Amino acid sequence: MNEEHVVALDPAKFDGLLSAQHAKEFADALSTARRRLAGRTWWHINSTAQGGGVAEMLQSVLCYPSGAGIDTRWLVIDANDGFFDVTKRIHKLLHGEPDSADGFQPLGDEERAVYERPLAPEAAAICRVVRPGDPVILHDPQTLGLAPALTAAGANVVWTCHVGSDEPNDCTRDVWDFLRPYVASTSAQVFSRPQYVWEGLDRSRTAVIPPCLDAFSPKNQPLDADVVDAILATAGIVEKVGIGARPCFVRQDGTEALVTHRAGMVDDTPIPPDARLVCQVSRWDPLKDHAGVMRAFTEKVPAKLGAHLLLAGPNAAAVTDDTEGDRIFEELREQWRALPAATRNRVHLCSLPMDDIDENAAIVNAIQCRSDVVVQKSVAEGFGLTVAEAMWKGRPIVGARVGGIQDQLEDGKSGLLVEPDDDAGFAAAICRLLQDRETAEAIGDTARERVRVEYLAPRFLTRYLELIA
Repeated sequence: MNEEHVVALDPAKFDGLLSAQHAKEFADALSTARRRLAGRTWWHINSTAQGGGVAEMLQSVLCYPSGAGIDTRWLVIDANDGFFDVTKRIHKLLHGEPDSADGFQPLGDEERAVYERPLAPEAAAICRVVRPGDPVILHDPQTLGLAPALTAAGANVVWTCHVGSDEPNDCTRDVWDFLRPYVASTSAQVFSRPQYVWEGLDRSRTAVIPPCLDAFSPKNQPLDADVVDAILATAGIVEKVGIGARPCFVRQDGTEALVTHRAGMVDDTPIPPDARLVCQVSRWDPLKDHAGVMRAFTEKVPAKLGAHLLLAGPNAAAVTDDTEGDRIFEELREQWRALPAATRNRVHLCSLPMDDIDENAAIVNAIQCRSDVVVQKSVAEGFGLTVAEAMWKGRPIVGARVGGIQDQLEDGKSGLLVEPDDDAGFAAAICRLLQDRETAEAIGDTARERVRVEYLAPRFLTRYLELIA
């Protein structure tokens, strides 16, 4: 295992963003938790320190209970590719998706051995630092297998499942049965949507807590337009023309830094500085349907609108719990190469540098701020934190009517929802927002307010601290 450093930040930073009621609820929850957890540590354990919404969320939100005097620590498990191949299958099955091109393949004893073997030494190492009575939050299936050992060691274990299926099928029920022995060792289970709560669980021990974003993190802090341009030019994403500002951002610990690394771009030329921009930012995962975004944009969004498409995601080699990101990116590269030259000029693939996580977040921030329309065309989605991030920036969004995306976007008010397999509908929604700037601006304003009320870190932390109490 590896321990990630948790920066301590003052939770009072949120007072100016929250209503008086929400600010008081947050302060009361922190005060109660500080008293009740005296002498204990609040642990969070997941499977990667970078790449994906869970790692980003932990990096940004755990600093506030730490800043409130609650001993908060974050551990990341270490495992081999075979383990992550199995957990990738589990991830797909929880979404209700077949786990191979040959269709649904039930999980059996062989997969259980591959899953449990690398977790055994991790559990032993973690049990040496976790004390009896400590609350431990295990995130997603990769860490769930630690539950029996941690519970036996006296910890209070809560499992959080960030993914699921609105309509369970044979895939989801099979993986539930595979994971159920480990769930039985937890004190409570948290799901991001009520629809994801498994059949057969004790509902008195389940909670629904949506994810959140941190308004002050490098990914979500306000950026001036000239700084946005400087960041994207320095990263090699947008053509550099007369940039005078510094590509600066504020790190999680409050210090200022500069973007210095370049993104890995697949394009013929950089995005023109005056081009209108449509973007999707997400991991290189088939469930995100990057191929469908490219297809809908190139076939249905007219070139005369002057828009360019940017598909951006993390450098796949740096995301340790995803073994197929490289393949998905290469397939997209081949799809891009097959486009006619004039069409290909309007499409850009971007592999974001992961050398510095705060810098990576600042580049994503700049991409979303620069975008005229943000899309998330997932075929399945646990929550879709990139949607909330774009909403917070006041961007108009076109999202698939799946999972947590449809919880966040109120169709026609805070975003536009389209069926995930409707390429023509996605393109039409993009064109509408590009052409009707008044509607686009109104949707963006409503989206930002919805995040302020529902999806900022204080609401997320308050809900978890109340559950732990």
